[in-house]
Amino acid sequence: MNQLFVGIDVGSRGNTAYLMRPDGEKHSNFTVQNTQGGAKILIDKIVSALTAMGLEQVVIGMEATGIYGDNLVYALREDGALGRFQRKIHVLNPKQVSKFKESYSELPKNDDVDAFVIADKLRFGRITQEVYMDDYRYKALQTLTRARFYAVQDLTREKQRFANYLFLKCSGLAQGKDIANSSATTIALMERFETVDELAYADLDELTAFIDEKGRNFADPAAKAKAIQTAARNSYRLPITVNNSVNQAMSVCIATMRALEKQIKVLDKQIEQIFAVLPNTLTSVPGIGKVYSAGIIAEIGDINRFQSQASVAKYAGLVWKQHQSGEFEAQNTRLIKSGNRFIRYYLLEAANSVRRCDSEFRRYYDLKYKQVNKYQHKRALALTARKLVRLVFRLLKEGRNYIPPEG
Repeated sequence: MNQLFVGIDVGSRGNTAYLMRPDGEKHSNFTVQNTQGGAKILIDKIVSALTAMGLEQVVIGMEATGIYGDNLVYALREDGALGRFQRKIHVLNPKQVSKFKESYSELPKNDDVDAFVIADKLRFGRITQEVYMDDYRYKALQTLTRARFYAVQDLTREKQRFANYLFLKCSGLAQGKDIANSSATTIALMERFETVDELAYADLDELTAFIDEKGRNFADPAAKAKAIQTAARNSYRLPITVNNSVNQAMSVCIATMRALEKQIKVLDKQIEQIFAVLPNTLTSVPGIGKVYSAGIIAEIGDINRFQSQASVAKYAGLVWKQHQSGEFEAQNTRLIKSGNRFIRYYLLEAANSVRRCDSEFRRYYDLKYKQVNKYQHKRALALTARKLVRLVFRLLKEGRNYIPPEG
């Protein structure tokens, strides 16, 4: 099939393009600014090449480079002159391009060569997913679900930082299992008591009332108060100067956690608003909910982009490496390192929730958990997420709701 292949090496300031003829020979290569005007020049050159060679189809590819290529993709999709031709636009995994480049010996590293390698990979094919941009609602949803992903990651890191400060200030409380390190009660205690001695020797009745107010769900706040005081009395004592600095750092950490939690709630509401107008059946699965469903659908887009559930799993990085030679095949293998980390995150979170709410997924998780002696939860959860991929693909492909198993 006669097609023009266009490889684009995207940069923050400039985009280098390599236009390749159907037979693999070079047509031209050039660099334009990564601006609206530069995109127009690029499109004009592509249209000119197609017209000169009498071609009707063009395949355009670029590596995934964060945000730097997004505006260019919009320009390529929206331009009327290029719209007269049959076009496909691919955003390629940089690892795949790098591996393809290894088939060439001693190629230098520069923008022109990178653009050539992308164009040649397009010519060889074996690229199954075209970037989806037909319905911009998916992209709008993706922007919000990815922002939420980053906010959750930041919150997780801030909670770990708070746990470190907690160990410095009240090591016994951090070591114990009476209350979670970053729970509302722990935070309230650290804000209320300046030193570990103040906590260790506080009036027990007052401490019990305080814990009852902040904990809310504690069945026996008096017993909890005694356990906390015991932990405080067994803690290290910091020099007062160091203690004051830890209090200040902890105060900043607490403010950051609360700000992030507030941001996540705002994002959740906005996600639900956009998600409400997109066709989906995933919320029929117990435990997934709107936010996790939105995170999955935002990355999948139109399910018809994928040929099978296996291709969705590979896209998510929920595929295990094979280690086989002759009659030997390794039993312990690792997940591939490539894949879309955003959909993988939402699939894993959804799987962890679904296995608590659905009897079939709960049995499957428990079975996989008991099969090994280490990394039980991590392995069982990954396998449960892989099982969830099969269900997600079927529900979206068939456009039907989930029917929970009986019993």
